[in-house]
Amino acid sequence: MGDRAVVLLSGGMDSATALAIAKAETGDVITLTIDYGQRHRKEVEAAKAVAKHFRVRDHRVVKLDLASVGGSALTDRRIRVPEQRSLEDIGQGIPPTYVPARNTIFLACALSLAEATGARAIYIAANYQDSSGYPDCRPEYYTAFREVARLGTKRGVEGDVIAIRTPLIEMTKADIVRKGEAFGVPWKLTWSCYQGREKACGVCDSCQLRLKGFREAGVKDPIPYASRREHKSLSS
Repeated sequence: MGDRAVVLLSGGMDSATALAIAKAETGDVITLTIDYGQRHRKEVEAAKAVAKHFRVRDHRVVKLDLASVGGSALTDRRIRVPEQRSLEDIGQGIPPTYVPARNTIFLACALSLAEATGARAIYIAANYQDSSGYPDCRPEYYTAFREVARLGTKRGVEGDVIAIRTPLIEMTKADIVRKGEAFGVPWKLTWSCYQGREKACGVCDSCQLRLKGFREAGVKDPIPYASRREHKSLSS
């Protein structure tokens, strides 16, 4: 207890759970939300609400213009967000919702903040088991980035290495729901949908993985959906 940590907080179910874990393990957190030019601001507002729920005293929002870089359905409205893909197809290949080098950019921001504020660790809610297949969610990527933190910072070369913690990396979405339930994560405040409509679409990859996790965990997802697609693979 007592060690400060920086938590990357997107406002989704995973990062809210990672925040709850970080609060329990460290007691003192700075939450960092990256407003990177994504399709909508709902996840940024969700991050603020989640941080407030957990009584985070230092929540920071950093603005980056990844929309001008393009190359992703999440930053370029000319690229269609995939919908109604089967769960078997999700995670096979890298989808157009991948934002080029996003987690590398986010971790670099978090690393800078951690070094400047004396934080001992960075928590990121990367998840590999039930994911869309992004290359920067793989365990080996975080092994490599730990070397970046060691070699590329003043604290690292002086032997005070900032830890990169990925508490959800090997969990399924159902595992994450169960963990979040144990920590009292306010699911109704979170937002996972790639769209920014009044209701979550229910058919993009992120919505489907979220719904899968809640169904398999036997927990009701409290956010409203425009559609809830069912899958034979979950009912068998």
